[in-house]
Amino acid sequence: MEMNLRDNWHSLSAATRQWLTDNPGCLILPRTLVATICEETGLSPDCDQHGETTLSQEDRDFIRAKADPAPPTGPEHRFFDATQP
Repeated sequence: MEMNLRDNWHSLSAATRQWLTDNPGCLILPRTLVATICEETGLSPDCDQHGETTLSQEDRDFIRAKADPAPPTGPEHRFFDATQP
């Protein structure tokens, strides 16, 4: 079974979410984190012989989106150089 973190993001603790957003390029989750996610979400993903699991492309994209700061809101300031004769 795949992790599908997007649908279970609300079930993860703040510390787990922080680890994932601090490590957005992680392809393989360490077994301690996999165990924590399984405990928090009830998921049981396919693990390798070391207890690690690979994140899907969808989960990696989702985590990268969460890790990127939101674009600033408000008016955009533009500066123009003007010369007068």
